[in-house]
Amino acid sequence: MFKKILIANRGEIAVRVIRTCAEMGVPTVAVFSDADRGALHVQYADEAYNIGPPPAAESYLVGDRLIGLAKKVGAEAVHPGYGFLAENADFAQACADAGLAFIGPSAGAMRLSGDKLQARATMVKAGVPVIPGLDTAGITDDELPGRVKKIGYPVMVKAAGGGGGKGIRTVRGPDELEASIRQARAEAASSFGDDRVYIEKMVVDPRHIEVQILGDAHGNVVHLFERECSIQRRHQKLVEESPSPALTDEQRIAMTAAAVKAARAVGYDNAGTIEFLRSSDGSFYFLEVNARLQVEHPVTEMLVGRDLVRAQIRVAAGEELWFTQDEVQSRGSAVECRICAEDPDSNFYPATGTVTRMRAPGGPGVRLDAGCFQGYSVPVYYDPLIAKLIVWGEDRPAALDRLARVLDEFVLEGFPTTLPFFRWLVKNESFRSGDYDTGFIARHYRPEPPGGSELERAASVLCALLEHDAVSGVTGETGDGKQEASAWKYLWLKNRLGSY
Repeated sequence: MFKKILIANRGEIAVRVIRTCAEMGVPTVAVFSDADRGALHVQYADEAYNIGPPPAAESYLVGDRLIGLAKKVGAEAVHPGYGFLAENADFAQACADAGLAFIGPSAGAMRLSGDKLQARATMVKAGVPVIPGLDTAGITDDELPGRVKKIGYPVMVKAAGGGGGKGIRTVRGPDELEASIRQARAEAASSFGDDRVYIEKMVVDPRHIEVQILGDAHGNVVHLFERECSIQRRHQKLVEESPSPALTDEQRIAMTAAAVKAARAVGYDNAGTIEFLRSSDGSFYFLEVNARLQVEHPVTEMLVGRDLVRAQIRVAAGEELWFTQDEVQSRGSAVECRICAEDPDSNFYPATGTVTRMRAPGGPGVRLDAGCFQGYSVPVYYDPLIAKLIVWGEDRPAALDRLARVLDEFVLEGFPTTLPFFRWLVKNESFRSGDYDTGFIARHYRPEPPGGSELERAASVLCALLEHDAVSGVTGETGDGKQEASAWKYLWLKNRLGSY
C-alpha cells in the first residue's frame, strides 16, 4: 500500500478522498490555491501546500507543479478526484513517468475512452450500440448539410475531447447548423484545448443512465449497477438515483452487460462509468466513457456497501479485484442531490457569498459530503458544487420520504443554493412516479415569482411581526393578566420558519 498520497483537487471530493485514506492509515497531502487557503480539505489533510493563484490554470491545472510537489514531499501516488486533471491522459502518463501511481485508469485506457470519436469507433467494433452520427473532420462546409440531413434532425453537436456538458449544442434544423458548430468549436477549444466536434442524432426525451464499472490491471471488470442521471440543467446533472425507475430487470441486465463489454474494449483498469441514453421505446445507446470517479459515486456506495475510493487506491496499488460480479448486491434505493451555489429562480445562475448559517441534516440512511462550513466563503473561480446530500431507503418511496425530511432539516444560508429546487422536486408527482427525462426541468420547473411561495410570504410577514415584538421586549404578563410568550420563544419560532 502507498505510504503517502497527494490529492490533486479541492473541495468536497478532496475531503472525501482524505477520509478514506485516513481509514486506511495512509497520510495525505492537500494542495490549495490562494483562494482555498482556509478550505476544509486543507484542514483535514496531514500536510497542505500552496500551489499558486486562484485561477485553476495557474494552480490546480499545472501538472508539472503538482508532480514536482508530490516527489518533493515523498508521495507515492496522486489521486486526481474529478474535474481538473482527472481525465487528462498526458498528466496520467507524466505521473507514471515520474514514478508516481495515478489513482485512475491508465493513460492508454484514458486516451482510448476520452476521445469521443475514437471511443465511438471502439464501441462499434465491440458490438455496443451507438447513436448514429458522423465526424465533421474532412467534410467540407458544402457537404455537411447534406450529410446531416441523412442522419435526420434534430441532432447534437458535441466536443470530441471533453465532457461535463461543455461544447454541446442542439440543432433542430439546417438553419442552425453552421452557427451551432462554430459555437461548439469555440467552447471546446476554450474548455479542452481541442476544437474538434462531431454530430449525433438527437435521442428525443431520453433518460441518461450510467453504469458504474471497476476494473483492475489484470483484466478483471465488474459493474456495480446503474445510476439514473436525467434531472439536469445545461446538460449537467443535479440529481442521481439508483436503481433507475425506468429500467426493467431485463433492460438492467442488458445495459450492465454492455457496460462491462465497453470497459473491456478499452482495457479499463480503475473506477469509471459507461454512459448510456435510453429512448422512450426502451432501446439504449452508448454515449461516452467517464474515465474517473464520478461526482455521484456515493449513490453506488450507499446501494452496494462498497467504498469506491478505497477500491480505486487498492487497484492502483496493483491489487487484483478481490470480489466477483456475483458478490455485488444491490440493496434498497439511494438518491443524491448536488448542493450548488446557484440560484434556481434565475436559471441556476452561479452565486457566491459566505455561509452565514449551516445546520446539517442527520439520522439513519443519511450522508452529507460537504466542502463548506459556517463562515466558509465560496470562491468565484471554480465549479459551484459545494456539497452532496445522499439518502438511502428500503425502496424508492422510502428514500424519497427520507429525502424530503432531511431537505427540511438542512439549513444553508448566505447565498442562493439549489436546496429550494430539491424541496420542490421531491414533492413533484411526476418525479415521485419516476416519469421524467433529461428535459424535465425545462418542462416542469417554474421559478417562484418575486416574493416566493404563499408559505414564504406568510412566514415573512409573521417573522417581521415576531421580530418587532421580540425587540420590544414583550415578556411577562399583558395588561389583562394573560401570560405573554417570552422573547426567546418568538425568536425560536422566527428561526424555525426561516428554515423553510
